[in-house]
Amino acid sequence: MSKRRWCALLALSMSGLVGCTMKPLNSFTLEVDLPADFELKTAANYGPATGETCTLPRRRGKRPERKVFFTDYKPVASRVSYELPLGEKVEGCPLVLRSVELGFTAKWGTRSTDIGMDSGVIGVRDWLEGNVPGMPGSGIQELRGECHWLFRTAGSQHAIIKILKCNELDANHQLLQTRPGGMVQRDHLAGRTLRLGMTLTDKELPAIGDNWVAVPGGWKRCRGVNFEDRYAFCNGDSTHFKPIKMPDGRTCDVYPSCN
Repeated sequence: MSKRRWCALLALSMSGLVGCTMKPLNSFTLEVDLPADFELKTAANYGPATGETCTLPRRRGKRPERKVFFTDYKPVASRVSYELPLGEKVEGCPLVLRSVELGFTAKWGTRSTDIGMDSGVIGVRDWLEGNVPGMPGSGIQELRGECHWLFRTAGSQHAIIKILKCNELDANHQLLQTRPGGMVQRDHLAGRTLRLGMTLTDKELPAIGDNWVAVPGGWKRCRGVNFEDRYAFCNGDSTHFKPIKMPDGRTCDVYPSCN
């Protein structure tokens, strides 16, 4: 064999080796689509594989069985992506990915305290039972979630504040009572993509049901016993209300239209 041919074959074999080593055989890509002005904290949690008798080492200020990632606010909708191992080994103990926790923080105003928080979780199982959908042929499994704002009043001026509420959407985009995320099968994920699409609806609802009465333009705050009554349940009274303080400082009778 000539020297030139030998070198060409060696280069070809090395390129194939590099290609194999770069392929994520024991990991998958997690993508999360975030609405504008959302921040995300992601924590991948690992535990002993099924059948293993080893135990995790005692914590010494660190948690090697937990990988944490942070994504800062962006003014527009964005997609974040992580490459997560499906298995780890900590001090000789084989671990597998058990869950991925998702912490959402969103802005509803301009002040540093004008934020709301909620969470989601993706359970990673050895196998799935029932009619839980698995990985499609495209290699991208999609999960869906939806968030909206709940409003209430606080303080002596009955100022509007908001609470973030996020739920899972089913395959038909129907809102469920569960947190965003769902269940996935571990051995379906290797080398593939799991995508969680989060949306924010413009629908706002009262955080406490018997505090508000629906009117044209939005909602009126029930007066309660008197103006100073911070709890102010309606208790069937749909004629006596009190003004509220909007996030921009205006005093209004109706939220959110301020009619």
